[in-house]
Amino acid sequence: MKRFFIVWSLFLILALTLLAGCASSSGSQQNSALSADNINLIFVVSPDLAYQTPGDVNPDTANLTNQGLQRSLLMATYLKTYLLGTNNVTGIYTLAPMTHLQTANNYPDMAAIGFIQQFALLNQITIQGTTAYSYPINAAYAPGDLPGGVVEPSPYIPGAQGLAFNDANGNNVPLVTRIINANHPGFYVFSAPWETTSALLADIKTAKAYNLNLPAIYMGTNYVFVISITPKGFASLVTFDSKLNPPATYPVLPPPPIVSASCTQQNYFSFTRTGGVNGVVIPPGTNTNQTVYLIRHAEAHPSSSFEDGNFVGAGQWRALALPNFLPDALRGQASPTVVYAIDPAQSFELAADFSISYVRPSLTVLPYAIANNLPYYLVASFSLGTDPTDQAVAKATSDFLFTNHAGAKLSNQTVLLAWEHGHYPPLITYLLNSYGGSVPVPALSWPHSDYDTIWTVKLDAQGNLTVNNALCEGIDSAALPATAPQ
Repeated sequence: MKRFFIVWSLFLILALTLLAGCASSSGSQQNSALSADNINLIFVVSPDLAYQTPGDVNPDTANLTNQGLQRSLLMATYLKTYLLGTNNVTGIYTLAPMTHLQTANNYPDMAAIGFIQQFALLNQITIQGTTAYSYPINAAYAPGDLPGGVVEPSPYIPGAQGLAFNDANGNNVPLVTRIINANHPGFYVFSAPWETTSALLADIKTAKAYNLNLPAIYMGTNYVFVISITPKGFASLVTFDSKLNPPATYPVLPPPPIVSASCTQQNYFSFTRTGGVNGVVIPPGTNTNQTVYLIRHAEAHPSSSFEDGNFVGAGQWRALALPNFLPDALRGQASPTVVYAIDPAQSFELAADFSISYVRPSLTVLPYAIANNLPYYLVASFSLGTDPTDQAVAKATSDFLFTNHAGAKLSNQTVLLAWEHGHYPPLITYLLNSYGGSVPVPALSWPHSDYDTIWTVKLDAQGNLTVNNALCEGIDSAALPATAPQ
């Protein structure tokens, strides 16, 4: 009888193990970390206009609301605490925003990448001996996934590939199956709207012949779905309910407080170009009644060799604090009416085994757009490139921002622009030189350690130009903690 009981117990354990491997578990929140021995595919459902927890997305801008931003911050802690525990993330993949344009104004879907940014900064990465709280977010285009008006990558960067909204060219599933087939245990996080996530779950089930009981309907942005694959190849689906209840107000940063900084990191300059003065001719098509505030992305380089395309934990303090600091920083000048940044799906290969999506400029100004309910756009019609001295890029940028040649229609607008700082001096040099005249343009520069200065470009009713660097955000980099606010 005792022998029968032992055999029956072993059989029951084996049956339960196989059941866990081949079926799914769902329902209540799981309060234990996932196994680091498994391949864990973690799907976070970001909100969009069609599928959201009520109040997470602004219907006018298709961007996150304060509530949606708060949910993303809380979700980060939930993922790190309950799913990863003490483990570090292995990979983060998100929607290429321009593949999902929403409303008649064609706003890019920044909710997916914004929804996972805080989580990325709760993990660490080491690059050439420097460890920081930061992690690359992959958002690059795959062949065929470019929407109209977006420059084609040259070359495409498979190592930084993200997700396409409708996946019309079938690139999402191969991305995930490559991870599965590589058989490297870890935690792979995907952030995308329900339309993309639900289709991808179904396609993975079919492609790998997994016996998974997938969710039949949208359950809300509090739910996280995990396909966990054991070393022996058994796959199960676990559903987590984070039960988050975020406030509808903009986040209040916890202590320590951010210390104000003075505008002393650059030598002051001010340039004017007035039509008819010193031989100046206003270029045809120049915008009028326009102001552009040029800011750098948030803190990203704890050492000169550190580069993962994202900013570091300290940068999240700056990004989240920007809505509070910028009004005073502008010293009574006009507030932004629209926000622009670089397309985060622009990607580069830094080494043979390490590629990045350049996400940090767009994420630096995302909280400001959210807090102020502003239209948010990405500049995707040309590539920024890696060479700041490229005159073709300077011309393309100047034409886009300061003329009507590119169809951006930025006359009568006040623009907040987040960019790569090395490209600003060539851009402004090109802009000043485009007016001609007998006054030479002195050499311009932006110090590598300066994340705070604001360059202001103004075009008056006739297109006369003024540029200066009198303003700064007022956030002291040295006072920012190395870890993101929690």
